[in-house]
Amino acid sequence: MVTAVALAATACGPQKSQSSGSSSTVSASPTAGASPDASPTTDDKPGEPSKSASPSASKSASPSASNSASPSPTVRQVMANGDDSEQVRELQARLKQLKLMSVAPTGFYGSKTTSAVKSFQSKNALNPTGSVDEPTWKKIQAATKQPTADELRPPTVNEPDAPDARCMEGRVMCISKESRTLAWMIDGKVVSTMDVRFGSENTPTREGVFNVGWKAKEWTSTIYHTPMPYAMFFSGGQAVHYSADFAARGYAGASHGCVNVRDKGKLSALFDQVQVGDKVVVYW
Repeated sequence: MVTAVALAATACGPQKSQSSGSSSTVSASPTAGASPDASPTTDDKPGEPSKSASPSASKSASPSASNSASPSPTVRQVMANGDDSEQVRELQARLKQLKLMSVAPTGFYGSKTTSAVKSFQSKNALNPTGSVDEPTWKKIQAATKQPTADELRPPTVNEPDAPDARCMEGRVMCISKESRTLAWMIDGKVVSTMDVRFGSENTPTREGVFNVGWKAKEWTSTIYHTPMPYAMFFSGGQAVHYSADFAARGYAGASHGCVNVRDKGKLSALFDQVQVGDKVVVYW
């Protein structure tokens, strides 16, 4: 009961009596599947490419014109604000080659990607919707080369600093507030690194040495009603988890105390490796 109350009172978190539950993956609430762009960006969602040209319009033309006039083909949208996929990651890597994006690819199509696409479209006599239709995608592909693995998944945007001494033994998520990075380490060796974001001044991420108490591949905060995929809880309701808001807005926002990760692919791989009981070190 004490544990349940503690979890319920935390800023990020889990909340409804999981104290007696197992530390294995738990299923999400029905809202966990909400689209990641529910509120990650202040941009208006790009509209669908125009479909106002109705095929019926051509039927009203005179028979003599029927062979020369036909309805304009509908332009299929390929990618748009709110999408989260490997194709978006490739798009971002290509936009970075064109120096239209400065951040590393995340796979999430947010406000920065929308702005970069609009810029490309404006420079190439395309309708600047901010969404990627087939003509836009073909022009982007023609203007760039196939991204390398390092271009698609650079180690981090932020440069990791030297690991804390407490991270040098065993299996550890070593989390630096100064460099804003998470390093997954085993016996003193760095296995993978990723960018992270922390809580605000009013809802700070706690510092110290902790252990992973339980994991949830899908979870929704019952306090803030926001999805927390790949959550690994280490201090009450504070957890390492994927944040669509972080992917979209970067460091313009903050968490409610959790450690946010913006690279879903990397975090998914880490989630599979981390075990309940593994150490978590949060430090400056």
